[in-house]
Amino acid sequence: MHKTLAIAALSVALCAPASGALAQEIERTVASPTAVISSNASVPAGSRIVFISGTTPSPLDPAVPEALGDTRQQTLSVLTKIQAQLQALGMDMGDVVKMTVFLVGVPENEGRMDSAAMNEVFRTFFGTAEQPNRPTRSTIQVAALGRPTTLVEIEAIAAKAP
Repeated sequence: MHKTLAIAALSVALCAPASGALAQEIERTVASPTAVISSNASVPAGSRIVFISGTTPSPLDPAVPEALGDTRQQTLSVLTKIQAQLQALGMDMGDVVKMTVFLVGVPENEGRMDSAAMNEVFRTFFGTAEQPNRPTRSTIQVAALGRPTTLVEIEAIAAKAP
């Protein structure tokens, strides 16, 4: 009976959340140094988690609301808007653990999504010397998005360890 209690107490102690200097951090696994994204991320219990709805680009010129630019310009607009949302919440792009990117195919790429242009901009926000974290990510080609000229929509999940 005492052995059972001792084992149960040890089990509880080992499973108890860490505190202070031993607090758990968000863990990310990157398959290779050149990878654009993490292959997985683990968020410890008690972390603050924020879900950002699908975000679409702002017009290049507010006077021409349908002029959103190409995939590169739209990706920059969307990621900048997500960054601003996170900053308003006391977080930053390094806190993003998961993104879902929706891209519309473009004629200049034979109807396929321009993932190269999206990744070019993506790399300026993630995996840099200033911000080395990389989120997990799914990138999906879709037939269309909310407005006819929208080529990019991105949703994100950010987490900040306690």
